[in-house]
Amino acid sequence: MKKIITIIIILLASSLLIDSAEAQNKKLAQTGMKFLSANIDARAGALGTALTSLEGGSSMMFHNPAGMARQTAFADASLGYMTWIADIKYSYAGASFAPFDGRYGVIGVNVVNVNYGEFFGTIRADNQLGYIETGVFAPHAMSIGLSYATALSDKFSIGGNIKYANQFIGPNYTSIDAQGNMVSKDSEIDVFVFDFGLIYKTGFKSLSFGMVVKNFSEELVYEEEQFQLPLTFKIGVSMNLFDLLENVDHDLHGMLLSVDAIHPRDFSEQINLGLEYNFMNMAALRAGYIFPADEQSYTLGAGIKQSFAGYSIGVDYAYTPFGIFDPVHRVSLMFSL
Repeated sequence: MKKIITIIIILLASSLLIDSAEAQNKKLAQTGMKFLSANIDARAGALGTALTSLEGGSSMMFHNPAGMARQTAFADASLGYMTWIADIKYSYAGASFAPFDGRYGVIGVNVVNVNYGEFFGTIRADNQLGYIETGVFAPHAMSIGLSYATALSDKFSIGGNIKYANQFIGPNYTSIDAQGNMVSKDSEIDVFVFDFGLIYKTGFKSLSFGMVVKNFSEELVYEEEQFQLPLTFKIGVSMNLFDLLENVDHDLHGMLLSVDAIHPRDFSEQINLGLEYNFMNMAALRAGYIFPADEQSYTLGAGIKQSFAGYSIGVDYAYTPFGIFDPVHRVSLMFSL
């Protein structure tokens, strides 16, 4: 009964969060700390970011933390790199641990770093040029998180993240003092962010449902302007399609289909599709599709994994065309024991 009450509370809390978001005026593309909504994992990128109902290791902390609740390895680690549009570069690392064979749940830690590159600063001035040079500055952002997930039963699992997020935009030059020196202060903001998720295994073949609420936090004030974080609600469903076929050797072949419906605070609703062919749990070919989207559409990727002497190591790659921008590349490494 306690387990059922827990699930009901989570569902009601998630519904309240979404209702609260809906009740506010819609402001498309007007949230702050947008880096928190980026999908940086290579497998996620290749599957059109449709991972809400999937299970895995430490990388699931970045998508739906409930997905790591059934981790079988004692320790799992992942790290990766993504070249985003406009020369923005993401890097991440995560590690999850399942002590006592996961009887008390799985705990994890994660970190994301964002490098926006270097910019040449100027401020307006009443001179011949109309501006004064302020030098080169380098905006950056990062988040550090702690995760926990547990399986309440053979069908239900839940999980959550708490993250500390920080964003440094650069120096803000406000005036010039009596000696002619420019007076500035750093433009920086930080906040605690929460994610909540659950996964339900239906019992019919490998059919699973998932739900996650990401980037829930208080409203922030930057200087005099208020803004909200990119709160996102996702519902997903997935299944190994070969479970419906009797003449397929399931130890050799798998065909995973994953579908996510996404409701972001700062953009229109989207449907994300992902398809993964897996051979002997060693090699995978992946494709995805995102719609509607202005610049994104299909995604492609592949991965290999090898297990030996109780260890497992793997690498994933994803390629995402991005319209008028350069393509996005993602690379991830995984290790478990």
